[in-house]
Amino acid sequence: MLIHYCLFIHAFFKVLITFFCLVVVVYKLNMLLAKRKTTFRNMEAFSGPPGHWLFGHVLEVNIVQWGKLYPYAFPLWFGPFVCFLNIHHPDYVKTILTSTEPKDDFAYRFIESWIGEGLLVSKGQKWFRHRRLLTPGFHYDVLKPYVKLMSDSAKTMLAKWESYTKTNESFELFQHVSLMTLDSILKCAFSYSSNCQTEGGTNTYIKAVYELSDLINLRFRMFPYHNDLIFYLSPHGFRYRKARHVSRIHTEEVIRKRKEALKNETELERVQVKRNLDFLDILLFAKDEDQQGLSDEDIRAEVDTFMFEGHDTTASGLSFILYCLACHPEHQKLCREEIIEVLDGKDTFEWEDLSKIPYTTMCIKECLRLYPPVPGMSRKITKPLTFFDGRTLPEGCHVGTSVFGIHRNANVWENPDVFDPLRFLPENVSERSPHAFVPFSAGPRNCIGQNFAMNEMKIATALVLKRYQLIEDPALKPKIIPRLVLRSLNGIHIKIKPVDPQV
Repeated sequence: MLIHYCLFIHAFFKVLITFFCLVVVVYKLNMLLAKRKTTFRNMEAFSGPPGHWLFGHVLEVNIVQWGKLYPYAFPLWFGPFVCFLNIHHPDYVKTILTSTEPKDDFAYRFIESWIGEGLLVSKGQKWFRHRRLLTPGFHYDVLKPYVKLMSDSAKTMLAKWESYTKTNESFELFQHVSLMTLDSILKCAFSYSSNCQTEGGTNTYIKAVYELSDLINLRFRMFPYHNDLIFYLSPHGFRYRKARHVSRIHTEEVIRKRKEALKNETELERVQVKRNLDFLDILLFAKDEDQQGLSDEDIRAEVDTFMFEGHDTTASGLSFILYCLACHPEHQKLCREEIIEVLDGKDTFEWEDLSKIPYTTMCIKECLRLYPPVPGMSRKITKPLTFFDGRTLPEGCHVGTSVFGIHRNANVWENPDVFDPLRFLPENVSERSPHAFVPFSAGPRNCIGQNFAMNEMKIATALVLKRYQLIEDPALKPKIIPRLVLRSLNGIHIKIKPVDPQV
């Protein structure tokens, strides 16, 4: 009798638990369906391409073609419940980028678990305070000494390329350029010489940074991994936590050692007399009007943010710049002539040289137009947003700014797919909206490190062109994929040969 009673109780609880789980599932589903209905209502002023009932638009995303049909904006569905208003016209972009609306809580939360609440993802007063405290770190007096460090990193990469001049075979650019930009940023942020370009596979911190970047991209494009529990329990989630632990231990140790070295210093100017400042010095000495500095956690978040944003995005931009110049030898030749004249026999770039290569700079900007390193940005609006044509979005909606779409919008750019550096002549720039070209975003939340990135791309491009002729490999054209950072599925390949010093 007792056994039957126990079996009955066990069966009862199983039924009760099953019923409870069913109620929770039904409740959650109703909530999601209500959210979907509300989103449709919020977006009713904006027509767009039809999407799949379950997958939305993710199976076939064609921002440029859809942009021709919907010249300002259109809803873009990521699955059945998440929708962004995708905007791709300067007049619409101006409305969102001139605001201080926070980054969205969808894609950026994947990055936040690594980099914390750094400038990229923080909002409100915290973002405003950090932006003010970090701005001196990008003053030209701080950036000047970085030019030599960037030149040295570029020359290390070019020495490795020497073997490719003898094979007449193409090689993949991004892996080399990514190590080079990582090498540069470690020197500029930490004053840390990692030798990662020659020993990239052995340094645990370098491996951790690479793995974190790759796993964040993987999570972003695999929809089951958007769920925190599923990702946590997955093998990729385990690898992510392991790499994040290695990264944090390294960053915290670097901060601890620097604080120890600076414990007797009270003024940044005294440090600058002894040696060149780096990004970490600026963070450690930053003080607000109440003489309050950044916490250790804030410093780590900003260092990790700088590491993520500063090496991967610049590597993407520079790789596509070199690829574009390989595809357009006539422009490459003009850049090389300008660079050789400016360098006048030197093998290292100097601060003053950065402003003396206007044609090369226009070519770099045209490459960034065609292949923006960050192909899109997104915000979650905290108050109703009205665009110039009167259409409105209510509070809580997601707005995605398609940088790739803006830069190839035929209503803004004549022959947008044609490589034409003269678009960036001053007289042509003055005729366009300042929000037509936004590779570093715009407005109050623009990229604080854009001068750092532009300087590095100019230096590396100049030193590459001085030493090598870049040649396209028509058999290996990039297959562009817009992830957090613009990538190519099959890599970015070119051939090289030494520049004839007599030419």
